[in-house]
Amino acid sequence: MFITLINVILYKTLTMNIAIGNDHAGTSYKFEIVKLLKDKGIEVINFGTDDESSMDYPDAIHPVAEAVESGKADLGIILCGSGNGAAMTANHHKGIRAALCWTDELVSLARKHNDANILSIPARFVSLQEALQFVNTFLNTDFEGGRHKNRIDKIPVSNC
Repeated sequence: MFITLINVILYKTLTMNIAIGNDHAGTSYKFEIVKLLKDKGIEVINFGTDDESSMDYPDAIHPVAEAVESGKADLGIILCGSGNGAAMTANHHKGIRAALCWTDELVSLARKHNDANILSIPARFVSLQEALQFVNTFLNTDFEGGRHKNRIDKIPVSNC
């Protein structure tokens, strides 16, 4: 049983793909998050800007949501100044549950109770150390299912 659990953990980590997108406000954090992910053996699909010149966040966020929605990425991480615009953009995609989080507890609850599949980080309102912790929590927290599954099933609007 113990070896099976280790194999599941290794399989989950070694085969995971994360899509990441950011605007100019999240560039420096994105580089550090990508380094963290690659150090864990996670493949990263980068849709964000690599410089700090002003750009429109939807141009980087829609591709992340599309990658998660289509299954090309297992999860997504998005960054903008407040995290709001990024989360609002991603949440326009059916099947996406982007959670704007500014504490580690919110990240944990977003995964456990809401099955968040995209983490939105407000780069101008959290430290780099906090952002990296959020990513670790996001990756290592599973959806609890149960009573939460019924609620998640009610999120999509059927006439879209």
